[in-house]
Amino acid sequence: TDIPVIPDLEEVQEEDLAMQLAAPPSVQMNRVLTYHDLDKDLMKYAAFQTLDGDVDLKLLTKVLAPEHELQEDDVSWHWDHLFTEVSSELVTDWDLGHSEKED
Repeated sequence: TDIPVIPDLEEVQEEDLAMQLAAPPSVQMNRVLTYHDLDKDLMKYAAFQTLDGDVDLKLLTKVLAPEHELQEDDVSWHWDHLFTEVSSELVTDWDLGHSEKED
């Protein structure tokens, strides 16, 4: 009764499929818009000129700062230095307030 059996080819193929991983889905990547592209779109399309059809954004879009004015250099902050600077400004303002009250 313990006779070894040679497996069928179909059984071996089913086992192989169970051990395989599915290929990941392919996703189409869209291009990320730059600030320059967004600025052009903002002025080009009238849909960006109003909010919910009621609020006029034309005045806001006229005074928005361009990207190059918003870029700042990275500056490292040191907590001790920053705390000393802020506290000295507060003490100076407090002293000025007291001297004005005395006058």
